[in-house]
Amino acid sequence: MGSIETGLKIVLMFFVLVTIHEWGHFYFAKRAGILVREFAIGFGPKLFSYKKGETRFTLRLLPFGGYVRMAGEDPEIVQIQQGQTIAVKLTPDNRVSKIYLDQLEQRGGVVQGAVESIDLEKELYVRLEVGDEKVRYPIQPAAIMVARGAETQIAPYDRQFGSKTVGQRFLAILMGPVMNFLLAAVLFLGLVIMQGIPTNVKVDKLEPGRPSEQAGLVAGDVIKSVNQQAIGDDREKFMKLVGASANQKMNWIIERGGQDKEITITPDQTGKVGVYITGDTRNATFSETITGTYDIISTSTIGILDGFKKLVLGQFKMDDLGGPVRIVQVTGEFASHGLESYIYWVALLSLYLGLFNLLPFPALDGSRLVFLAIEGVRGKPVDPSRESMVHFIGFAMLMLLMVAVTYNDILRLIKG
Repeated sequence: MGSIETGLKIVLMFFVLVTIHEWGHFYFAKRAGILVREFAIGFGPKLFSYKKGETRFTLRLLPFGGYVRMAGEDPEIVQIQQGQTIAVKLTPDNRVSKIYLDQLEQRGGVVQGAVESIDLEKELYVRLEVGDEKVRYPIQPAAIMVARGAETQIAPYDRQFGSKTVGQRFLAILMGPVMNFLLAAVLFLGLVIMQGIPTNVKVDKLEPGRPSEQAGLVAGDVIKSVNQQAIGDDREKFMKLVGASANQKMNWIIERGGQDKEITITPDQTGKVGVYITGDTRNATFSETITGTYDIISTSTIGILDGFKKLVLGQFKMDDLGGPVRIVQVTGEFASHGLESYIYWVALLSLYLGLFNLLPFPALDGSRLVFLAIEGVRGKPVDPSRESMVHFIGFAMLMLLMVAVTYNDILRLIKG
């Protein structure tokens, strides 16, 4: 496979995984009536940006994730102080549609005055001192504030994240990981349909000079039994039996040309014989498709959770961890082995991303869900400043870990 095609598949994978996750947050935030200011893929400087409706969609330089910026999650727009001179643009019915904070002399068709009082969240009004007159204007809920050349839509309190019920906010956060689970399920389902149901275990190819070749195996041999244990279509059973027989003679029954043949083979000290296996398949029935998909998801989930457990308990070496560089490298390897391998890897990463984000670690979705659960039990939210500090510290720790594993990935590439 060409490097350009592989590169495109890697970019597509990152784009799909991040987009589907952030779309889950975005869609359910919009359903709850929350103003979503930005839907971003990546972090860092903007590469591309366009605005549709109330939301600005951006593609950023560093493809390590993404975010949906909801009104009220971060400090809101620049505060307007009493006595500050501003200019407002009015609709025909004298409602404020735009608020200008600077370059006032360049604004045409506006009313300019000193602010006596203003409320951009609840009552939505501004009272200006215009010459010797004091005038009160209602503000449109979707009014735009203009400062330093940037336009920002105001967010009345009922459009902010914090104004919604615990259930609405919980759903808006939860649906990011859920979308990754759904994507993984769809991809695994497609994989089961593409691969079909194996009907046997068959030799695909041999490694030269290894025990398999020395024992006389050839490509196309069907492995029927190993040490008097029937293999059928169970590839995992076959690999376990061979792996547990390092340096031990084994009796295999194979089928070649419609006839059974007995061979003796001795795996090496690592429990391998140097054979690649495949198998004939048939189309899966509906029930087999569902059960096959469930089996892959459950097995993969157990493996991922076991990895998290080892990480928490410190049962790992630095080389066991991988960052973006390692993910790119492995993705390239899976992509080079064909469409089915590529789909499997994308599905596995989507499942991993969903599970990882549900961990109750600061800055991850799981931590935010914990804070919402606490609020639901207590009947009042945790102090926002404290929660923000927790998430900030968690994000900083994740970035430090990212730098460390990326450095380790680069060293591993240099060393080959």
